[in-house]
Amino acid sequence: MLILDVREREEYEAEHIPGSILCPMSQLDILAPGILKNINTDEIVVMCRSGNRAKISIGEFKKLGFNHKFNIYEGGIIQWKKAGKEVSGSGGGFPIMRQVQILASTLIFIAFALAHLVNFNFVYLALFVGGGLAFAGWFGVCPSVKMLQFMPWNNRKTKSS
Repeated sequence: MLILDVREREEYEAEHIPGSILCPMSQLDILAPGILKNINTDEIVVMCRSGNRAKISIGEFKKLGFNHKFNIYEGGIIQWKKAGKEVSGSGGGFPIMRQVQILASTLIFIAFALAHLVNFNFVYLALFVGGGLAFAGWFGVCPSVKMLQFMPWNNRKTKSS
């Protein structure tokens, strides 16, 4: 049995099943063909955080023409850990994209509150954040991710369990 983890790299580095293979859902079309063509096992268990991305990924694997016997680990790595099974990684923390979402939404909320309560010009902070998100979407480079990667909580070295 092979475990294919479709979470993003930051999530995988924080905690993963020893021996699993990372194939982030955001890069399935690029990475999956090379990985799946070289697998010599009858059963592939697709793992994510809770099971939702695993279901979507299996559909994408089939669209790419792979007919392996795919199974989903119901409940994902959350359930895996609840069952007391081994995980490795640097531990906890939020994935970097979740940190970006928290940062952006908080800044927009604060900007609109300040624009209403203090000075309307604070609305430009919300426009700046929205522009940054649009830039990230169009060009695939997110300045917030670059900044958050340098934060101390995102610079822990991966350790084995």
